[in-house]
Amino acid sequence: MTEKVKIYWVYGASLLFIALNAVLIAHEFYWALLFPLAAIVLLMYIFSLDKLLLLIVFATPLAVNIESIEANLGVSLPTEPLMFGVLIIFIVKIIGGFPYDRQVMRHPLTLAILLNLAWILITTFTSELPVVSIKFLLARLWFVIPFFFVGVILFRQFSNTKRFVWLYIIALLIVIGYTLVRHSQYGFTEVAGHWVMTPFYNDHTAYGAAIAMFLPFAFGFIFDKSYSFSVRATAAIVSLILVVAIVLSYSRAAWVSVIVAVLVYFIVLLKIKFRWLLTTFIILLVAFFSFQHQILEVLERNEQDSSTDFVEHVQSIYNISSDASNLERINRWQAGLRMFQERPVLGWGPGTYQFLYAPFQRSKEKTIISTNAGDLGNAHSEYIGPMAEQGLPGMLTLVLIVGIAIYTGLKVHRRAANPEVKLMALLTVLALIAYFVHGFLNNFLDTDKASVPIWGFLAIILALDLYHTKEKREVY
Repeated sequence: MTEKVKIYWVYGASLLFIALNAVLIAHEFYWALLFPLAAIVLLMYIFSLDKLLLLIVFATPLAVNIESIEANLGVSLPTEPLMFGVLIIFIVKIIGGFPYDRQVMRHPLTLAILLNLAWILITTFTSELPVVSIKFLLARLWFVIPFFFVGVILFRQFSNTKRFVWLYIIALLIVIGYTLVRHSQYGFTEVAGHWVMTPFYNDHTAYGAAIAMFLPFAFGFIFDKSYSFSVRATAAIVSLILVVAIVLSYSRAAWVSVIVAVLVYFIVLLKIKFRWLLTTFIILLVAFFSFQHQILEVLERNEQDSSTDFVEHVQSIYNISSDASNLERINRWQAGLRMFQERPVLGWGPGTYQFLYAPFQRSKEKTIISTNAGDLGNAHSEYIGPMAEQGLPGMLTLVLIVGIAIYTGLKVHRRAANPEVKLMALLTVLALIAYFVHGFLNNFLDTDKASVPIWGFLAIILALDLYHTKEKREVY
């Protein structure tokens, strides 16, 4: 009888929902159609937070940013509201006595992240624009807490590390398909390549950065012996698609970041000692400063602008005489450095660069695409931006996070007993290197497109170090 009652309830609720929607649709009110989806998401918040996180990962490449200039507000839908919900649930659980793993909190990577968040909080109090900085801090929290602190719990199950990567890649492939179809309509020109990925990515640099981060995984999964032949063949096809997409993105910063990641891979493969790398770096640094005038003269003679021709586009990477994109980056960097020089310790406040940099520009450094409104990108650097907004400590804490993550990932790769864990650690390190090399030329950590994978990658490295390094058994 109980089972029959349950069935009656299901049928009754379904008929009531259909009738209610019929009435609402007749009155041109369609929002009620989303009720089942909202109910599913609510149940996931309560019973399956891990699945909700993976849903957010899949939704991230497909999310669309909605901005209101009047309200000075932008939100990425549907991901950021979902992440905010995870943030609230996590805080409630911690207050309610949820037994969070203490070894996570004691790990150097976690401590570095907490130090960075603490400094952002301090500089929010001293900010020139407190409301902007509070929004920045809140956004950083809804990136970090779901995908680092909750992500570590998710990645205690090793298979979730691969699910995380594949879900982002699958959604990214949908965006790539959309982009290539649109791009083909304009003859795959370099100019069209800057915007055909909208509305999913705001321009070709963010799109290229996402592809660059996931290229190491796609290639690496080809050699993952835990996968069947069909999955490895699929990884090979995906790798080819990503290569085509990154070439047609015309994002020179993404190309450079992939090249550096490949170089790091061979360094790890050949087991080159760190002291030799450090010695080589110091020699190159001394050589640059010794011959900087001659080097700058060579760079200034390069007048090759961006081009559809691949070779010419590569040559334009080091054009600092006429390429508007390169010159505008230099203009933004110079403005950021002047802001840093004026407030070297506390900076101007998290998230404030784009609203305050205009007076720090010099007329001789401005380009045809310069603006005083701050509506065409930020500081174009993950390092100079924090220096201007949070002072030197803000930048150093970010560098500390990256340094500890790379060191920990390479340590796991060297010590792990399980080949799958070794491979995942190396691929994650290469993905981080690809992004943070890209970060010398662009900054996207204030967006969900980059923050979801980056904080997730950091959580993967921490989980591998704490939970999977000593595993010898099959981890599935």
